[in-house]
Amino acid sequence: MRGLRGRTYIVTGAASGIGRATAARLLEEGATVMGADLAPPPDPAPEGTDAGGRWAFRHADVTDEASVAELVEDAVTFGGGVDGLVNAAGVAGGGPVHLLPAEEWARVIAVNLTGTYLVAKHVLAQMLRQPARDDGQRGSVVTVASIEGLEGTAGGSAYSASKGGVVLLTKNMAIDYAGRGIRVNAICPGFIATPMTDSVFGPGMEGPLADILREHKLGRRMGRPEEIAAVAAFLLSDDASFVTGHALPVDGGYTAGRDHGVTEMLGLSGPE
Repeated sequence: MRGLRGRTYIVTGAASGIGRATAARLLEEGATVMGADLAPPPDPAPEGTDAGGRWAFRHADVTDEASVAELVEDAVTFGGGVDGLVNAAGVAGGGPVHLLPAEEWARVIAVNLTGTYLVAKHVLAQMLRQPARDDGQRGSVVTVASIEGLEGTAGGSAYSASKGGVVLLTKNMAIDYAGRGIRVNAICPGFIATPMTDSVFGPGMEGPLADILREHKLGRRMGRPEEIAAVAAFLLSDDASFVTGHALPVDGGYTAGRDHGVTEMLGLSGPE
């Protein structure tokens, strides 16, 4: 993709799942990547990549502003500046509100929403300190929300609230910083095959999982982290130069609407 090679990007949640796949994709495109996570780092770099000195990893806590500030400083030292961010750090959690401990609500909101705000805050401040490129642009920020930030899901509560907040925060940042040449977009993944998703669909969740898979119209399957990474790379790239303020579902058609078995009745549920 145009405009990724030679630029420096921060990717949070880079130890696994969507974050790790995104770091790998950006490295493949020739970018320099500073990964961050609370979990141990991929060693020496995300699988399948030849980082060639363009990969670094830092232990960081997105809920701790001092840790976030140090992450951005390290990225500037490592890559010479910050051209973009993919905020993929996140946690699962929720349940019926009357059964949800306040501590669990606070934990999910702290990582998913406040963490997104804190990392964006320090990345945007750094971008504003940097001179604009010849095309007037300073960079691109990609947040990772969820289809559960666009529509409700039974038991979603804290998670859905946090991701809905990410969607509106993204739109507001897009408005605020467009005049300074900074684009801000959100990706809203469907259900993606990651360790976090695996932790949700344990024993006893076979029925809901089967129903969820049916509603991913493309292939009746979960998405792959690499499919989200491809969209993140696009939104960071110059190919998306006129795209800002969007919450883009990457969900195999999940949010297009419900099927309820009708395509099977019509003989359209599988290839001929």
